[in-house]
Amino acid sequence: MLQALRAAKQLPRSNLIFQPQTNNKMKITDALSQAIYIDNGKYRELNRLQGHENWVFGVAFSPDGQIVASASGDNTVKLWNRQGKLLQTLTGHENWVFGVTFSPDSQMIASASSDNKVKLWNRQGKLLQTLTGHENWVWGVAFSPNGETIASVSRDNTVKLWNRQGKLLQTLTDHNNSVYSVAFSPDGKTIATASDDKTVKLWNRQGKLLQTLTGHKNSVYGVAFSPDGKTIATASDDKTVKLWSRQGKLLQTLTGHENWVFGVAFSPDGKTIASASSDNTVKLWNRQGKLLQTLIGHENWVNGVVFSPDGKMIASASDDNTVKLWKQEGQLVQTLEGHENSLSVVTFSPDGKTIASASSDNTVKLWNRQGKLLQTLTGDNNSVYSVAFSPDGKTIASASDDKTVKLWSRQGKLLQTLTGHQNWVYGVAFSPDGKTIASASGDNTVKLWNRQGKLLQTLQGHEHWVYGVAFSPHGKIIASASDDKTVKLWNRQGKLLQTLQGHEHWVYGVAFSPHGKIIATGSGDNTVKLWNRQGKLLQTLQGHEDWVWGVAFSPDGETIATASADKTVKLWNRQGKLLQTLTGHKDKVRGVAFSPDGKMIASGSDDKTVKLWNIWKFDRLHEWGCNWMRDYLENNPNVSESDRHLCDGVGK
Repeated sequence: MLQALRAAKQLPRSNLIFQPQTNNKMKITDALSQAIYIDNGKYRELNRLQGHENWVFGVAFSPDGQIVASASGDNTVKLWNRQGKLLQTLTGHENWVFGVTFSPDSQMIASASSDNKVKLWNRQGKLLQTLTGHENWVWGVAFSPNGETIASVSRDNTVKLWNRQGKLLQTLTDHNNSVYSVAFSPDGKTIATASDDKTVKLWNRQGKLLQTLTGHKNSVYGVAFSPDGKTIATASDDKTVKLWSRQGKLLQTLTGHENWVFGVAFSPDGKTIASASSDNTVKLWNRQGKLLQTLIGHENWVNGVVFSPDGKMIASASDDNTVKLWKQEGQLVQTLEGHENSLSVVTFSPDGKTIASASSDNTVKLWNRQGKLLQTLTGDNNSVYSVAFSPDGKTIASASDDKTVKLWSRQGKLLQTLTGHQNWVYGVAFSPDGKTIASASGDNTVKLWNRQGKLLQTLQGHEHWVYGVAFSPHGKIIASASDDKTVKLWNRQGKLLQTLQGHEHWVYGVAFSPHGKIIATGSGDNTVKLWNRQGKLLQTLQGHEDWVWGVAFSPDGETIATASADKTVKLWNRQGKLLQTLTGHKDKVRGVAFSPDGKMIASGSDDKTVKLWNIWKFDRLHEWGCNWMRDYLENNPNVSESDRHLCDGVGK
């Protein structure tokens, strides 16, 4: 993103706003898109806090969410605001600082060090107390929920409880090895401690041992309570995170890290668990143990991880001497999950409020634009290859390899089954007046039906399977795309008008422009071709690295979207210039569609997902990129003076 912003800064201002796309501008747009687009609800790096001169072991948010504290092997604790500006450096420890935490009122900071001490500081960096009594390194420290008690854990195998005035209240001595981490339950009645002896122990506030959680195969480094206090998460040298009930029952084992797991934290809503590992990553999981996201970017071990109080930000501390701040961003792309197999086609309802997806899991699913699953249409006995809405949006047609077309209500009721094809049905489309349905089949034909299921015409002329079919906007012409490398144009009476020849491989997708004068075709020769209605080739769009399955025009006819087996969706202008590449799918992209307002694209993939992309042009992408990078550019000490001004004049 930084490189794209540097390039954008060098564009002449007039070019930036008034002139049409240039090669440089297109490349920058593409770079910004690839840097910006990420799945809805996912976290991305927002900022990095640089200033420590050694490894960063611990990190904490203040309960009011305004300050980030970091503990380092440079013997200091640093306090930063949420924008990444360094506020204070707390000096006084004589050796590495491993742990740091805030009191519940956000007014006090406790730090744990290999100088065998815990220190208490105020927010202005003044040293208030030094707690001495441990006989070896102090690994971790925590405040009780009422802020009156401080727990510290040490390499001397003990847990110590102190009051805020530094008086020692209890020493808990049942661990057989170093104690690395400590956490209070939300109600303050239970203390959990994680140890090198492969166990987690639960204690009451009076120091009585309540439970010993055994199951890890190696040292346990991290422990955390869920916000409701019912679940305990533990992080271990055995590369796993384990979830336990408060009664000590093992609920889940989260596997996926490739090395030791040092830290673990719950999100404020309790639905997400973050884990920090020496495999240089942070992983996010749900309570059922499903991996949601892997945060990649640290260049060395990640020692600690914590959520901000509002849950929108994550801070991670690493041996690369940095703290990274990660933030959720849900504006740009959503991923709809629910299909159990690859997707063939996606389409929007005429009002733009519903997306339909057809899958080889034998279903059609209906979603709203917020990604909520509305209906699953089941009844096709085999893979569903195509789906289309009627112009009034009340009827849905689906095409299947059971050789039929089915008509459904929006509520999922089966209305009609159109039978007559002798092979799989790959494509289906409604005429603009909604009275006729066209279907394309592996029996080399296109069939025309009325809404009552009566066969009106059979269009014969293709020499091989017919994959795609489309009506012109005025409804008088039908285009069909075939395995015989051609597209044929027919009238409604079944008369062949034109054969478009030029592709060197099967033709999968076909679409008319909104004004009906241009036809776009996508082929296994990795190209998209634009034709006029007289069959003249106008443009060949080259850029995909694999077969092109789907093709669609924007509502204004100025942009063409193409879906490819190279896992991308590409956007082109009418002159054939590549505008943007949307990357994010993990497998072949087979279907693509514009929303009726032109602001969103839906794509369906063999990765079993539908992605909804908000489509932004250069100026909007540039503004978004600057807003995302602004804190880093303004506050990071390693930013050059020229980079610091990259976004001057680009509005917030």
